[in-house]
Amino acid sequence: MLNRPAHGGNRVWAAQLAQCAPHELLDFSASINPLGPPQSAIAALQDSISDLCHYPDPDYTALRQVLGAHHQIDPDWILPGNGAAELLTWAAWDLAQLDCTVLLTPAFSDYFRALRLWNAQVLTASMLYDSQSLRYVHPDGQAGILLNNPHNPTGQSWCCVEFYELLDRYELIVIDEAFMEFTGSEGERHNSFIAELCSGSYEHVIVLRSLTKFYSLPGLRLGYAVGHPDRLRRWQAMRDPWSVNSLAAQVGEVMINDHAFAQATWDWLTPARTQLEQSLAQFPALTPRPSAANFLLVKTQSSAPLLQAELLQHDRILIRDCLSFPELGEDYFRVAVRTAADNQRLLDALSQIPSLQG
Repeated sequence: MLNRPAHGGNRVWAAQLAQCAPHELLDFSASINPLGPPQSAIAALQDSISDLCHYPDPDYTALRQVLGAHHQIDPDWILPGNGAAELLTWAAWDLAQLDCTVLLTPAFSDYFRALRLWNAQVLTASMLYDSQSLRYVHPDGQAGILLNNPHNPTGQSWCCVEFYELLDRYELIVIDEAFMEFTGSEGERHNSFIAELCSGSYEHVIVLRSLTKFYSLPGLRLGYAVGHPDRLRRWQAMRDPWSVNSLAAQVGEVMINDHAFAQATWDWLTPARTQLEQSLAQFPALTPRPSAANFLLVKTQSSAPLLQAELLQHDRILIRDCLSFPELGEDYFRVAVRTAADNQRLLDALSQIPSLQG
């Protein structure tokens, strides 16, 4: 039996428990847009096949220009990466040069992975019961902070002006905006720190973005960092050449401008998330938290790993247990928001579990 995964989306592990093929699973554990991939991305992949015999542009000039135009910022402030995870590794290297890094908990397990890699000193600060404000512990010495907006796994979102109080308190601020696009155009305008970062020329702020969750292409691996050009040039010199393959780069150039797909996603998500949250709240043993992202964190009076196993074995449905979040443990699980039919299938399966009925 494979080890229990620290991330969602491990269908190989789940299929062993469900005794089925991975493609037969309905995956609520990975927070991926169920409307994608967009047809523009598929077409770009097909058109890019002939370029596989050539090396990618090591500077990713075209992709950076498209992303710069999308955010209305100088392309020199953008560095594409092999998913946001690669760029997180380099951000963690910079954080490890400081005396301490504050990490909001519960925190995405990959943050600990990246910080441990460089032997960073970590100080955790819980926001589980104080999610309405940014009240962080500020340690002595030179400190950095790593957080995400919207927050994973709670779904809490902050307006970008709430980060102003951090600017003078930390030597380095890393904001993971992997789920920001799911908040819609209004969320981007009010919550993303990208425009503030570049207009203020904040050398000590980094924003990380993923392009694979919103566009449903996690297997392609594509993300980007927004930060001061001097920092990004240093990262580029440190990392392996051609970190982003040519297919991913050319798909990114196209799908970032697929406004019809983005609008369809926003039109789907808000009512689907509301309906799923309200339906889950009807179970006496379940308490979902409000979320600004495309997932819901749910407190359960039953053991989440046991619920996960039962759903896999009886219904071939995979939910995300929260054992990799020590503050949550067996008391919580996370589910992605999927299509109405998929969400109903999950609700029907949960309705057959006696322990959830109160």
